[in-house]
Amino acid sequence: LFRSRRLIDLSIYLENDVVSDPPPLAPKIVYQKHADTIGEFTQLIPGTKPEDYPDGEAAAVEWVTLTTHNGTHLDAPWHFHSTQDAKLGEARRSITIDEVPLEWCLQPGVKLDFRHFPDGYVATAADVEAELKRIGHELRPLDIVVVNTSAGMALANRDPGYVGKGAGMGYEATMYLLERGVRVTGTDAWSWDAPFSHTARKVEETKNPKLIWEGHRAGVDIGYCHIEKMHNLEAIPATGFMIS
Repeated sequence: LFRSRRLIDLSIYLENDVVSDPPPLAPKIVYQKHADTIGEFTQLIPGTKPEDYPDGEAAAVEWVTLTTHNGTHLDAPWHFHSTQDAKLGEARRSITIDEVPLEWCLQPGVKLDFRHFPDGYVATAADVEAELKRIGHELRPLDIVVVNTSAGMALANRDPGYVGKGAGMGYEATMYLLERGVRVTGTDAWSWDAPFSHTARKVEETKNPKLIWEGHRAGVDIGYCHIEKMHNLEAIPATGFMIS
């Protein structure tokens, strides 16, 4: 069965000097070579000496310091706000990552190609509807909808300006998906919303704080998850695949 399947990794790696995070939020990795951990092994197995290990080598390991936003990751509703589902009858405590139903996380995928939108553009419900019509797909409950933006190639090309690249999904675009039963979405941009640099300028111009994290805040009304910093979305078709 698996021989007939093509498997595509949609995640980005963790490493030092990544362009996928602003410097204050970047992961930090200390690499230990085989000889570096001999002292740990001789403590774990008292009485042993370095020469007891083949070529004086133990294990190669890494010490990793990171946030839950580093690398490709799934954000739970708790990340967005303390409550969810206000429009489904009554607001309740947002679920945390350990409470996300696994059923949400292995479903047919749908890709919206928004690479033509400029950086900082905020996609609307009309944009989503038009793209679904173009690819000939009618949304089904629990479809996983991922958005391919201009940020994807910026990440692939290690563009230092990656964090400010790509279009974002606005409140109404997000609600269009959630009202049709979508519960997991994804993007190859740093955030589901438009980059903060663009949002900050719009908020300053309009004095409208509702523009801040508007796509995320849709989770207050209908709880959902999204995957951020996806990689290689250019390699998948619009429909006809599963996402895990």
